[in-house]
Amino acid sequence: MMRAAGVAVLGAALIAGGTVFDTASLHVPGVALLALAGGAALWVGLAAHGAVLERVPGAHTVEEERPYPLVLERRHGLLLPPGGTVTDTLLGEPIPIGPASPLRIRIDVRFSRRGRRALHPPSLTIFDPLRLAVRSSGATGPPGELLVLPRVEPVLAPGGGSAAAGEAPRGTGGRDALRGRMDGSAAELDLDGLRPYRLGTPASRIHWPAVARSGEMLERRLTAESDSAPLVVLDTSRPASEEALDMAVRAAASLCVHLARRGGCALLLPGDRRPLSLAPDMSAWPGVHARLALVEAAPARPPLARARRAGAVIWVSARADAPRDLAAAAGGGGFHVTPGPSPLARATFSVAGCTGARVGRGAVAPARRVA
Repeated sequence: MMRAAGVAVLGAALIAGGTVFDTASLHVPGVALLALAGGAALWVGLAAHGAVLERVPGAHTVEEERPYPLVLERRHGLLLPPGGTVTDTLLGEPIPIGPASPLRIRIDVRFSRRGRRALHPPSLTIFDPLRLAVRSSGATGPPGELLVLPRVEPVLAPGGGSAAAGEAPRGTGGRDALRGRMDGSAAELDLDGLRPYRLGTPASRIHWPAVARSGEMLERRLTAESDSAPLVVLDTSRPASEEALDMAVRAAASLCVHLARRGGCALLLPGDRRPLSLAPDMSAWPGVHARLALVEAAPARPPLARARRAGAVIWVSARADAPRDLAAAAGGGGFHVTPGPSPLARATFSVAGCTGARVGRGAVAPARRVA
């Protein structure tokens, strides 16, 4: 209201000057300025009285580059606003409003990077066309939070095709390149209890004494079964850049979804001592996805000892080099995934801008140029 008050003071000064110097020509602009300032202040004040702006509650999470519907609802004051703006932390710039503007505003917002986004209450600013009077109103409610999840992308074969369910990447001999050698010999595994019989289990795995006692079909559970599932290790130590770190996180998320839907897998995050398990029903995926959204650069890479297992190990790194002895730690084969082209071997697959290549035995060295 400071500008309106200044215009009113100027109008009063013109009227006083015209009266003192007996100059009637000063009275007309003086009265006009007083009326303009008073009318602007009154209109804006009545329009702001009782006006409220609220954000309609939405989802607490959204994936990168996916549209997030931002819905704002506005209530008029005693009069329609002569003009103004609607401001929200999710908007790049304020949205202008006027007397004929709709009361409900819906805008699809997209986020290019994962992480937390603070949601402060939106604000409504009302002003006259000359901006002589300005009032802010409607910033109500506690601040919230939105979690932007890493994008999940398809795993592609070297030829560019998608490694979809039931389809193996080219050059893998009809098998999924990410599964590696996961079929261990059951004779080499130890008994770790019983579980309900699953259709298709060999008769040699059925525990007949338990069947005779209980009348229920039970099969032997083997200790190495969980260890034979592929393990995705996310290495965020010394990333080449923030974009490289985000690419590695997207690749890890995409690989987890790809492998979990094809029989299950595990994920070892930076700082964790034990991997997280993902079953084909994907019940644990929302929590894992949220943790991936908050991953940051780590001071050191995960110890290789935590990645030792009977199945394949897919080491997703935000930098170019792979840990030594990765192939020896993975009984089912080791794969190194890094942003951009792999420096180790020919690509076995690609995902989220990263390239995956097999390391150790079975790896194919990149072709060298002949001068």
